[in-house]
Amino acid sequence: MRARDAILDLFDLNKELTIKEIVDRTDFSKQMAHYAINQLMEAKMIERVGHRPKTIYRRLQPTLPATQLQRLHNFTDADIALLDDNFLIVTETGKLLQGVAAFQHWCWQRSLRPDPTFLEYKLTRDRYAGYYDSNGFIDALGKLKNTKGYDKIWLDQFYYLDFYAIERFGMTRIGSLVNHAKQGQNRFLMRILTESIINQLNFFLEEMEADAVGFIPPTIPREIQLMKFLQTHLDIYLPEVKIRKITDIVPVAQSSLSKLDERIKNAENSYAVTDLRRFNHLVLIDDAAFSGATLNQVAAKIRIKGIAGKVTGLAVVGSPKGMDVIADK
Repeated sequence: MRARDAILDLFDLNKELTIKEIVDRTDFSKQMAHYAINQLMEAKMIERVGHRPKTIYRRLQPTLPATQLQRLHNFTDADIALLDDNFLIVTETGKLLQGVAAFQHWCWQRSLRPDPTFLEYKLTRDRYAGYYDSNGFIDALGKLKNTKGYDKIWLDQFYYLDFYAIERFGMTRIGSLVNHAKQGQNRFLMRILTESIINQLNFFLEEMEADAVGFIPPTIPREIQLMKFLQTHLDIYLPEVKIRKITDIVPVAQSSLSKLDERIKNAENSYAVTDLRRFNHLVLIDDAAFSGATLNQVAAKIRIKGIAGKVTGLAVVGSPKGMDVIADK
């Protein structure tokens, strides 16, 4: 029996093994074990997890039945491009899947046939397409103005780069990157997110003729902050208005508050803007906006202090709730 076959049999019994365990349970040398493992990884039968000295190897099971994997050939180039641009998931085991592989895994998890489900996905995307303007941005100011509970709308304009999630199919590609990068404090996903939005963001700033930006600081303390990462890696050429987060003993995340008045009060009392400069058009940037309360209340502080004549809010992702996506499309 070849070394790789013998080692594969071991994985069928044990699922996870270290090189030491393989050597201890076979007559193979450490060099032979590494050689066989590399062959199995190239064949997509084994994956490496962790880093030295805590590296383990895990048996990879096919994520989809062969009959469904074959369906990949039924997707046109346009179908594949649509999924590459819009579909990304992080699996329950922490794997990053994009495009067709992500979509088929998503279908397989739900016992759905990929072909008819993909047709539904295209129709759903078409319904949401009407909310993107000719430059690819989502105008959410109308949603903000129609939300009861605001004493005043301080934002002159309010946009999303993308929706956080869409009907039935859940998080969009950008929404998934924001969610998992932020919650997992994952620099790898933060880099992918930055690369995905940097051109669109710079184009937005040019179209708006912005002469300053401001980044909404993170609410909850984390070792690696998504907003700090975006702030330092987006490489925006404009002056930056400093916004400070001020908290009491226990910081409260906006996402933990269910009522709009609570979100407004939280935002009103959680941020300070002390810049003395004056600008014509400032763009406030946040990673996600659901009620828009944070952006609106920070805009109020900027407008009252006369820091900017015009303030536009921009969220990387935002909620479609309140935009009547299903009713109007």
